[in-house]
Amino acid sequence: MSDERPIIEIRDVRMVFGKGKGQVVALDRVNLNVDNGKFTVLIGPSGCGKSTLLYLIAGFEKPTTGTILLDGVPIEKPGPDRGFVFQDYALFPWKTVLGNVMFGLIHNGWSKSDARKRALEYINLVHLSGFEHAYPHTLSGGMKQRVGIARALAYEPKVLLMDEPFGALDAQTRKHMQQELVGIWEKTGGTVVFVTHSVIEAVYLADQVVVMTARPGKVKGYVDVDLPRPREYTEEHYLGFRRMVLNLLEEEVTKEMELDSAKQLP
Repeated sequence: MSDERPIIEIRDVRMVFGKGKGQVVALDRVNLNVDNGKFTVLIGPSGCGKSTLLYLIAGFEKPTTGTILLDGVPIEKPGPDRGFVFQDYALFPWKTVLGNVMFGLIHNGWSKSDARKRALEYINLVHLSGFEHAYPHTLSGGMKQRVGIARALAYEPKVLLMDEPFGALDAQTRKHMQQELVGIWEKTGGTVVFVTHSVIEAVYLADQVVVMTARPGKVKGYVDVDLPRPREYTEEHYLGFRRMVLNLLEEEVTKEMELDSAKQLP
């Protein structure tokens, strides 16, 4: 762990949706620090609040109680200091690759000429040079997600937030995109908070895996993945870290299944 102040501090965060009998407690007393420049992965059972926590860090939602700080300042709304990559790409279909990457820059006050120059740099970074004028419907899933990553990185946010960005990809493309992402992260030197359901993906990518409990989501434990990169799925130490994460997850997945079964009882 770094001796410096964490870039993100999550303090006693609780998130409740709805009211009365329909009330759902998504997160309950979540406390978490994210170190600057680290790759942090959130994992847990379905419905445990991983994506909700990511949305709170992004400023898309406000916690019911508790505080989230970025560089010591409470997060009140979305801002260019945080980039977000969605699972479903969220590209504008009527804009080209270049137009999609330029959009956030122009929205944040950049001139068209400066935005174009910066966008082209990041299109090159994600290996899409030559596709600047292509439209999203002509791109593969992996290429679309590269556009999303370039768009999120173009204004050089302090933190890149990624909500299961490779979940819809086939296994081979997913593995390739994981490798690409690690390379981009190492070049840019930023902080990443990444949500996934995949233990394989979590251990491949992370400096630290944060395991969450079944709903209401809390932090159950941490696994610091002290492995050099690039990593191999079949390497003995990698498999050891996978077992550590799986052991933490197993009890929570069982709880989730028991809750689902109880809901189905008459």
